[in-house]
Amino acid sequence: MPPLDLSIGLGTSGLDDPETCTETVVAALEAGYRHVDTAQMYDNEAAVGEGIAQSDVDRDDVVVATKVHPENLAPDDVRETTRASLDRLGLDRVDLLYVHWPIRAYDAAATLPAFDDLRDAGVTDHVGVSNFTPGLLREAREILDAPIAAHQVECHPRFRQPALRDLAAEFDHRLVGYSPLGRGEMLDDPAILEIAERNDLSPAVVALAWALDRGIVPIPKARGDHVRENLRAVDVDLPDEDLDTIDALEPGDRQIDPDDAAWNR
Repeated sequence: MPPLDLSIGLGTSGLDDPETCTETVVAALEAGYRHVDTAQMYDNEAAVGEGIAQSDVDRDDVVVATKVHPENLAPDDVRETTRASLDRLGLDRVDLLYVHWPIRAYDAAATLPAFDDLRDAGVTDHVGVSNFTPGLLREAREILDAPIAAHQVECHPRFRQPALRDLAAEFDHRLVGYSPLGRGEMLDDPAILEIAERNDLSPAVVALAWALDRGIVPIPKARGDHVRENLRAVDVDLPDEDLDTIDALEPGDRQIDPDDAAWNR
């Protein structure tokens, strides 16, 4: 299996209206995105699949990722609902299949072999995990036959995930950052605004350029003109002093919390 080539992606959480979701996916692919992220939990896989189908971009040039709902992580449910995801997406495989949260029906010893089975069957090319602690990540690596290709977590300039970034480098997987704009808070952050003004950039592009420079694959969700604007970050090289300033920012609170204490075990 070739390595997973992940670039900045389109996050689709919150794109609940099917028509808007499909239009956004088409616009993103036409703008140059080649990575689209969805999930069973988002209830928009069909609309995402329609956008991929309507686009002129070749399917094989797009990394399509989806995630198995925490309630569907019993082994038989993993296999059954992933195939249902493929039906909704209109695809014969996904490039990347994640455990969405290690909570509710998640049991490492039972859940993870089902992901191996799906990879062996060609249902997914790569296996990923999402919202794992360092301990749960190490446990998953011991159980899975497949290498972990990506770990998706919340990550932005005031929630920088240093421990998980270090583990991504150690374990040779990609760290994918959702909420890379802190659910909009980075757009009004005084430090980010100052750097943006000094470099004639938008705050969103500054936050995304920082992520890319630090080896994080951001998946911002956006609509309209923001889809193309966010992609500008790929070509931005922030000065070292600005990157260092961001690295020294006072950490903030995470924007998304798990709703089950089992995640903290």
